Amino acid sequence: MTLVCSVGVELTDPSREPHLAARRKNSSISYKSREMLEIRFGVKKMKERPVVVGFGPAGMFAALLLARNGYRPIVYERGACVEDRVQAVEHFWKTGMLNERTNVQFGEGGAGTFSDGKLTTRISDSRCTFVLEELVNHGAPKEILQRSKPHIGTDKLRSVVKNIREEILALGGEIFFEKTLTGVEHQGGNLRALLIEGQSVPCETAILAIGHSARDTFMSLMEDGVFFEPKAFSVGVRIEHLQKEIDKALFGEYAGSPLVGVGEYQLSYRKGNRGVYTFCMCPGGVVVPASSVADTVVTNGMSEFARDQVNANAALVVSVDRDDFGVHPQDPIRFQERLEHSAFLAGGGNYRAPVQTVGRFLNHRSGADFGRVTPSYSLGVVPASLDDILPPFVTAMMREGLMQFQRRLPGFAAEDAVLTGVETRTSSPVRMTRGDRLESISVSGVYPCGEGAGYAGGIMSAAVDGIRVAQEIMKKYAPFD
Repeated sequence: MTLVCSVGVELTDPSREPHLAARRKNSSISYKSREMLEIRFGVKKMKERPVVVGFGPAGMFAALLLARNGYRPIVYERGACVEDRVQAVEHFWKTGMLNERTNVQFGEGGAGTFSDGKLTTRISDSRCTFVLEELVNHGAPKEILQRSKPHIGTDKLRSVVKNIREEILALGGEIFFEKTLTGVEHQGGNLRALLIEGQSVPCETAILAIGHSARDTFMSLMEDGVFFEPKAFSVGVRIEHLQKEIDKALFGEYAGSPLVGVGEYQLSYRKGNRGVYTFCMCPGGVVVPASSVADTVVTNGMSEFARDQVNANAALVVSVDRDDFGVHPQDPIRFQERLEHSAFLAGGGNYRAPVQTVGRFLNHRSGADFGRVTPSYSLGVVPASLDDILPPFVTAMMREGLMQFQRRLPGFAAEDAVLTGVETRTSSPVRMTRGDRLESISVSGVYPCGEGAGYAGGIMSAAVDGIRVAQEIMKKYAPFD
C-alpha cells in the first residue's frame, strides 16, 4: 500500500518561505502565500440597511461579513430556524407529512444542512481558507483545515449554522424566519423595495441567495422583470451499495484500515455532448426524502460526521440542457416538476420512492430483486421501472455509465445495487444573470448570489460567492452605522 500525503510547513520567519521553496527545484514543493480577506469601504451612504434573502451558505457568509463590518444586514429566510427545521424534516421522514415552507430544501443553513456537509470544491479561491476557518471558529471539527476531502456531517453542521446566526445577531443584524420573498419593486432599472409575504419593504441593496429550489420565487421575479436564463443541470437517481463493498473495491486488503478510512468515489463518463457522472457521494449514509413541493418525490443523500451507516450512496445523474427542455427560463423548472411528479405517482403516493435494482434496470425489467442492499429511504419504496419516469436519453446514458463505472470500480453495477428515484436538484435550473459588478443585468441593486442564482455548486462555492458579493457591496457603500 502507498499512502500519498500533503504536508504543510510554516517557518518562524515566513519571509524565507518563497526563497526556500524555489531553491529546492522540486515540482512537489510549492509555496502558497496566505492571503488575507480584502475589505475595502466605499463612501456612498446607504438609505436603507442591506437585505439578504436566503440563509444558506451564500446568504449566511454574506450576512456575516456585512455584520462584522458595520452594515447591520437584515436577513429574510423562507424556512424555519435550524432547531425547528430539524423537527419539521424528521416529522416528514417519519410520517410523510410535508411542510412546504420548511423542509430539506428550505430553512436555516440551506439544502447543505441535510447532506454530508462536504467542503470540497473545484474552485481555486483564497476565500476558501476564510470559509473553512470560520466554520471551525463556529464549531466545525478542526480537521477540516487539513483534510484533502473535508466534511462536517449533517449532525455537526447544524450547531455551526446556529452559532453563525448568533454572531450576526450580536453584531446588530436581524434575521426573520418563515418570511418568503414574493417579488421586487423597481423604478428606472433601480431597486426600490422587496415584497416580503406580499408586504412592501423599502430596499436599495438586496442579496438574493434564494437557493436552487425556490421555484415560486424564480417565477415571481421573472414576472417582475428580473432577467433569468435557463442553464444546464443534471437529473437521475440515487444509487446505493454496501459501504464495505465500496471499501473493498477501492482498497482491497486494506479495506477497513483506519489509515484509509471509508471509501469515496467520483466517476464520470462522456459521450458526445452528454455526460453521466456520480455526484454528492455519501459514504456510510442514507438516501433521504427531499421534497419541497406537495405530490413530488425528490431524493438526496446524507451522512453524519461518523459516516458509519451500512450503505454508501451517490447521485447517478445525466446532464440535460436547452435542447432537452427548451429555451424559456421556465422550461427547465417545468421539466424538473414533471419528473418529480412522475416519481410521486410511480411510488404510489405518500412520498414513497420508486426503486429498481441495477440488474433489472440493465436488462429493461421493471421491479427490484433485493439482496445485500436494503434501501435506506425512510418513507418506503415501491419497485418500479425508471424508464417510465425518466426520459429515454437519460436512462440510456445511465446504463452506459453503469457499465463504464463497473470497469473502474468493480461491483458498481452489482445486480442488487439499488436505484432510487428521482434526483433532480443537482444545481439550479436557471441563472439570474449578473454583470461585472455582480448586480442583476436588469435591476440595479439586486445582487444574485449562490446556487439559486446559478453561480455556485455546493457549500464552499456558495459561501465564497456570498463573500464576493458582500465585498462588492462594501466597496460601493460606507458602513451603515
